[in-house]
Amino acid sequence: MILRRTSIGAGIHLVANRLPPQPVPTFLRSPLLATGSQQLPPNKRVFSTCLVPSRYSLARRTHSYAASMSSTASSATPPVDSPSESSNSVASSGALKETTSKDNGSEPCKQEAKEEKKLPPLKGAEFRAYNRLAEHMDLFHAHFRTAWNTLWTAACAGNGALGKNKSRGRSLVGEGLAFVAQLEIHHNIEETYIFPVLARRMPEFRSDGKGGKGAAELLRQHREIHDGMEGMRTYLRSCREGGQDLDMAALKAQMESWGTVLWTHLDQEVKTLGAENMRKYWTADEIRQIPM
Repeated sequence: MILRRTSIGAGIHLVANRLPPQPVPTFLRSPLLATGSQQLPPNKRVFSTCLVPSRYSLARRTHSYAASMSSTASSATPPVDSPSESSNSVASSGALKETTSKDNGSEPCKQEAKEEKKLPPLKGAEFRAYNRLAEHMDLFHAHFRTAWNTLWTAACAGNGALGKNKSRGRSLVGEGLAFVAQLEIHHNIEETYIFPVLARRMPEFRSDGKGGKGAAELLRQHREIHDGMEGMRTYLRSCREGGQDLDMAALKAQMESWGTVLWTHLDQEVKTLGAENMRKYWTADEIRQIPM
C-alpha cells in the first residue's frame, strides 16, 4: 500500500492506492466518511482531512489498519501517537491516576493520620513512674494467685489427701472463705476509689452504672468473678456449719466455674495499668497522685 499527498484546490488530501477490499474499520464508520467514500472507485478512496482530527492522525490510523491486514507480525511494534494525542493520553492517564488515588487512597490516608505516633521507649526511673500502678496491683494479684493455687492443689489431690485429718479440712474451708472475702473487698475498693479516677480518661475502666454489657471488659469480668465467688462461698459456708462434709471434687467443680475468667482478669488488669498504656493518658506526676 502506498500513501501519497495530492493537492486539490486549497485543501490537502490523502489518497490510498491499491487498498485491498476489506471491511471498513470501526474508526471510519462515520456517515460522513461513508458518503464521501462512495464518490470514488474502491481502489481510490479519498478521505478529506476536514473529517478527521489531523492529517498525521489519519495517516497513522490508515497505516495501522493496513498493517493489521498483513500476514507479518508487525503488531509487535505499536503505532506511535501524535504529539497532541500523546499529551492528551498522558493528561487523561494522569487524571485517571489522580482520581483513582483519591478514591482508593483517601481512606488509608485518613487511617494513617489517626494512627498514634510511636513513642520512645521508657527506661529506668521514668518507666517505674509510669508503671507504678501496675506494680502495686500485681502485688495484690500475686497474693490471690497463691491463695488460689493452694486451694486448687488440695482440690485436685482428692479426698484421699485429707484422710481422717478433720483439722486440715476445716483449715481449707477457712482459707477458701478468706480468699473469697479478700477478693471481694479488693474489687469493691477498685470500683469505689480507683476505677472512677482512671475512667476519666481511660475507657478500659468505664462503667455503665448498672454493671451490664455497656461496662468495660474489666468490670464485666468482675461480675462474672463475683457470680463464681458466691457459689463457692455458699458451698464452703455449708461445710463449715456442718451442713455437708467437704468434698474435694465438689470444691474443684466450684473453682472451675470461674477460674478462667479470674486468671484472665488478674493478668489483663495489670497489663492495662502498665507503663506503655498509662503514658497514653497520664503524665508521670499525675500517676503518682492516683490512689492505690
